[in-house]
Amino acid sequence: MEKPKQSNETVSLVDLDGVLADYDGAMQKSLDSLSAPEEKVEETGYHKPHSQHVWARMNLIKESGEWWENLPRFKLGFDVLDILRELDYYISILTQGPKANPVAWSHKVKWCFKNVPDLDITITRNKGLVYGKVLVDDYPEYIQQWLEFRPRGLVIMPAHKYNLNFKHPNAIRYDGTNLDKVRTALEMVKNRKSGEELKLQ
Repeated sequence: MEKPKQSNETVSLVDLDGVLADYDGAMQKSLDSLSAPEEKVEETGYHKPHSQHVWARMNLIKESGEWWENLPRFKLGFDVLDILRELDYYISILTQGPKANPVAWSHKVKWCFKNVPDLDITITRNKGLVYGKVLVDDYPEYIQQWLEFRPRGLVIMPAHKYNLNFKHPNAIRYDGTNLDKVRTALEMVKNRKSGEELKLQ
């Protein structure tokens, strides 16, 4: 019987929406398709405030399971995923399940089966409860939630407008130009001794 690859020393958790899947790009395209020719459509964002009619349209769009299942890939997230694979991390998808949209849960899983079929999947309402050495996530609130329980954990944060001003000594914001810094940090975490503090340069 083949032994499981997982090791508590090498667990990495990778978010889905805004990390591996381009939620914002897909949502903007869907909103544009529902707008009148003379209508100026607000720029969307996963965590951006919107007017009531835009929220209603977004909720209508998200009711389609196929919309979630067919989200395009997001390059920044796959850049980091490629390094995690090269360094032989144990990788698990960690995504939040929308409380008011159970349809999204199953179709997020289908997205993973189509795009990263070799990876395990965890859907949760609280990312802070899930163990890992590394978290790849885009949203500051979830990052802080996880770091509260993982004070020596490393966060890689794919760049978006809504996380531009987020700063934390354990977090690296990856914008497509600093992949070497990301790789160096992941190598350091992979090789550090038990109990050793996280010291990013």
